[in-house]
Amino acid sequence: MKVGIVGVGAVGSATALSLVERGGSRREIVLIDRDTARADGVAADLRYAAPLSPRVDLRSGGYDDLAGAAVVVITAGVNEKAGGATDRSDPKGRLRLLETNAKVFADIVPRVVAVAPEAVLMVVTDPPDPLADLTRHLAGHERVFSTGTFIDTLRFRGLLADHLRVRARDVQALVVGEHGTSEVLLWSSASVGGIPVTDLLSRDGQSVEEVRGEVDDGIRYANITIIEGTGASQYGIGAVSARLVEAVLRDERAVLPVAAYSAAHEVTLSLSSVLGAGGVQQMHEPAMTAEEHQALDAGVRILREAAERAVAAART
Repeated sequence: MKVGIVGVGAVGSATALSLVERGGSRREIVLIDRDTARADGVAADLRYAAPLSPRVDLRSGGYDDLAGAAVVVITAGVNEKAGGATDRSDPKGRLRLLETNAKVFADIVPRVVAVAPEAVLMVVTDPPDPLADLTRHLAGHERVFSTGTFIDTLRFRGLLADHLRVRARDVQALVVGEHGTSEVLLWSSASVGGIPVTDLLSRDGQSVEEVRGEVDDGIRYANITIIEGTGASQYGIGAVSARLVEAVLRDERAVLPVAAYSAAHEVTLSLSSVLGAGGVQQMHEPAMTAEEHQALDAGVRILREAAERAVAAART
């Protein structure tokens, strides 16, 4: 199985590293970047680590080398720091990068599809959801999804685990909607061992409202916090991207909060998605309170407008 990564910046490099470390069904990884020297350097560096992991052929290349790829991961574009999207008071958040990165995708996607017409396309670049809508438009097929709110969901589980002093993997919690400031944290269904998280917090003497405010802000602005410390958010999303590639290649039909086009909502957003061969195979809306539904509807309106902007920007 061949996997391509277009864009070998911080996130693309972290994704490649995670793919090498996870091993599994990847037998060939091709790295592509407009800075060919960078792609060459990252590929060489990772090849020296490859003997520690299951066999993989990792190399840099051009678009022609994507021929036969099963999955192409797109991480190219301007990131939040370079694009000025690190202001917590800015309601646009990652959407501030939309027009700039839509133009990048207008160049990349047709070149990918021309040589790998059967590949599943996974969008990681911010803002991933409207860019996935644009990718569908440019590619002319439905084998497109974005990393969506999977990373937000992991952050949700992790922060709740910290407050409850349990393992994050034992926390069941979900974030849906946009990977961005309008995302919806489903507190109503968050639980540990079948016990609602809000009940556990109350039993422990913690203020549910205070914890909720702290966790909400921690997740919505996690990328900014990371960027302030390191300059780029890369390792978490790199691991998430590798895990999603794995689910596609193995046809796992794993239920994960990744984003694909929803006919019901007429836009790309994250719900409970079944991920396997060909990308997202089914989408299901989880149980929500009226308040959560209202928040999701508001996010849908934002995403629809963003998708329209992305297509318009790509045409200019």
